[in-house]
Amino acid sequence: MGKTGSIVWVKIKGRKGQIRQVTKAEATHKKPGPMQRYTAAGSRVKKIKRSAKATQIRT
Repeated sequence: MGKTGSIVWVKIKGRKGQIRQVTKAEATHKKPGPMQRYTAAGSRVKKIKRSAKATQIRT
């Protein structure tokens, strides 16, 4: 655990339109789901760029 107030929270728009708070590191990228975990070449995908529509709400 970090110091009190060390985590910076930002708001993003979720899939169903709801506003969610996530850490600043997760605001631009998200983890892929089960069907998006591997590329065609077979390598792992670690981050997916979050859509511009979701990141418009950030504060």
